[in-house]
Amino acid sequence: METDGSGFSPKLLGPVLLDSSTIQKRVHELGSQITSDYKHKSPLLVGILKGASIFHSDLVRSILLDLSYDFMAVCSYGSSTASSGEVRILKDPDRGLEGKEVLLVEDIVDTGRTLHYLVQNLKAREPNSLKVVALLNKPSRREIDVELDYIGFDIPDEFVVGYGLDYDQHYRNLPDIHLLRENGAV
Repeated sequence: METDGSGFSPKLLGPVLLDSSTIQKRVHELGSQITSDYKHKSPLLVGILKGASIFHSDLVRSILLDLSYDFMAVCSYGSSTASSGEVRILKDPDRGLEGKEVLLVEDIVDTGRTLHYLVQNLKAREPNSLKVVALLNKPSRREIDVELDYIGFDIPDEFVVGYGLDYDQHYRNLPDIHLLRENGAV
C-alpha cells in the first residue's frame, strides 16, 4: 500500500458515496424527528466510539431538548475490512442507564452482530427505553435481525470511510463518506 508516510493512502480513497451537505441535511432531519419523539423527555445519547463520534456530535447539536450524552467503545474489526464477529467492550458509559430514555448512536450497521450484542448488554441495565440511531445501514449484509429506530441512509455492501468511519484508523476526518478501494480498484 502506497502512503504519504502517515498511513493515509489517497489511492485507496474511492468516489464519494454521500457528500457532507447531504449528510448534514439528514442528521438535522433525524435530530428534528428525535426532538419531536422525545418531547418532554430528557434522552441519554450513548455514542459508540470511535466511528460514531462525529455523527454523535452533530446529532446532539441538532436535538432541541434537555439531553445528556455518554460513550461506549467496542472493538469488532481491528485493522480488517470485515468484522471479526467477536465484540469486546473497551469503555462503558460513565453513568448508569437504569430508568433512562437511552438512544444508542451507531455509525454503521452491517451484519448486526455488534449491535445485537450492544442492545442485549444495554437492555440488561434496565433503561426505561432503548432505541437505536444508525447513520448508515447495510441491510444486504444482515446476519442477525436487529431493529433500527432511526436510519440516516441505507447503503450498498461496500466498505466506506469518512465522517468518523475508518480503515485501520485512517480517513475518519474526511467530511464526505467515500467508498474504499481495495488494491486501488473500487
